[in-house]
Amino acid sequence: MLAHRGLFRIHVRMTLDIAWVRAQFPAFDQPSLQGQAFFENAGGSYTCRQVIDRLHRFYTERKVQPYAPYDASRLGGEEMDEARRRLAEMLGVETHEVSFGPSTTQNTYVLAQAVRKWIKPGQSIVVTNQDHEANSGPWRRLAEDGVNILEWQIDPDTGELRPEDLAKLFEQHVALVVFPHCSNVVGAINDVAGICALAKSAGARSVVDGVSYAPHGFVDVAELGCDVYLFSAYKTYGPHQGIMVIRADWGMELPNQGHHFNGDSLYKRFTPAGPDHAQVAASAGMADYFEAMSAHHGGGTGAAAARKSHDLMRAQEVVLLQPLLDYVSAKNSVRLIGPADALRRAPTVALSLEADAEETAAQLAPHGIMAGGGDFYAQRPLSAMGVDLSKGVLRVSFVHYTTKDEVDALMGALDQVL
Repeated sequence: MLAHRGLFRIHVRMTLDIAWVRAQFPAFDQPSLQGQAFFENAGGSYTCRQVIDRLHRFYTERKVQPYAPYDASRLGGEEMDEARRRLAEMLGVETHEVSFGPSTTQNTYVLAQAVRKWIKPGQSIVVTNQDHEANSGPWRRLAEDGVNILEWQIDPDTGELRPEDLAKLFEQHVALVVFPHCSNVVGAINDVAGICALAKSAGARSVVDGVSYAPHGFVDVAELGCDVYLFSAYKTYGPHQGIMVIRADWGMELPNQGHHFNGDSLYKRFTPAGPDHAQVAASAGMADYFEAMSAHHGGGTGAAAARKSHDLMRAQEVVLLQPLLDYVSAKNSVRLIGPADALRRAPTVALSLEADAEETAAQLAPHGIMAGGGDFYAQRPLSAMGVDLSKGVLRVSFVHYTTKDEVDALMGALDQVL
């Protein structure tokens, strides 16, 4: 299955200027990181210069309580508003439909508490066993309050979700469907628009965990048709913040989780604690980066920049990913988790090995490969696919700033340690 823009305009030849891209990330200039190829981007990406500059400016010039009438405070508040406004435009939604929280895990938990009071007796919530635990556990715990939880299960061989299996679950009065845009270990890109349309036709709301997809390009949330889309700024080249898009019609229907006097403000209803002012303001740097990328490659601003950067990033990733998938698929000692077709997945590649995955990751380090081993909070999908959790999986993940030379180095290092 392919998500919205998963089949991006590959027939249009678009070449990402990788030298320009890497010049936007100070990490690549650091002596301590020279000769090190970063393949744990699914755990958090490098931060772009535009975000770092904004964060530094806020902490040095505007680290005061925002929204007061004096200049330092006024400018700080304006930057926070700018971040929300520009990201909303790129995501195809209204400004007040974007809210910030300390992490996606926290945002999901708060949302689940609101749903706990919203859902009616006899109604069900569909979760999957393809998810990272952050988008599964908070919903499953609602069973303690009597909510009926249904599991949409993956194919144990492929790790993928089948729409026909979801359709059968709708016979049980489903009020909400919660699923990932793509899994942080399976990597398969789900047909988000199709799943959301199916949910809507059954009278159900939809919550999409976009954490593992958003680093590969911002989506048009309105076009996807979901009620909530969640992702993490620290995985999309920004500060450590969780970003939640919640559409107004459902957001105002759910019970307020914030201070009672903020109940009329959609972007404050699901942030019980005060926001991190500096990090919210610095998030505008992500919009700066995507607009700069778009302009450098002849594109526009705002929503057009988001679409342009998405396609450039995905095209770069697909070209580098397919040789890696072919390489690991040919090894008898390796089981590739998820699809072997680069067009159908994100460049987050989990490998089940005969050896302990964490030890293998440690063996890669002297070769200049930064990767990880373990379960990555994805015990449910790995268990469903028969992976030995005591060994875990080796995960090698990259994004658009990764080079062909780095992927070649990875394959060379794998030859040495496998």
